Amino acid sequence: MMEGKQFVRFQEAVYDHLIRHRSILDCLSKFQESNARANRAIIKAVTNCGCLKINASRQQLPCDISLSEIKNYVDTHLTGSLCPECKDAIESELGMVLFYLAALCNLLHLDLYEVLEKEYRTITTLGIFSLT
Repeated sequence: MMEGKQFVRFQEAVYDHLIRHRSILDCLSKFQESNARANRAIIKAVTNCGCLKINASRQQLPCDISLSEIKNYVDTHLTGSLCPECKDAIESELGMVLFYLAALCNLLHLDLYEVLEKEYRTITTLGIFSLT
């Protein structure tokens, strides 16, 4: 995990380089667009390249398992591994997601690292119950 000062430097770099999309409306739409582009890059790894395959079906869960055991029975539906080209494309698109996330934090006067730390504390304190 990055240290806090690396997040601060990243957030400051985003502030310095975000020129055209400083409006919250522009930034929100660019954030949504970057998410869609990241999704599309993952889909292309399946449909164009084929380095990943998706074999989805209904999740089969035993009736007598606890909530904490569910993750041992839930399938990702994903096989294969990213080829270097798809990995590069997906990393690039996810980088833009992070860029616009940091930009939104800037516009809303939020510290990206504090947002991450707060979520980390919630997850580690509440565990699986934080996501239900």
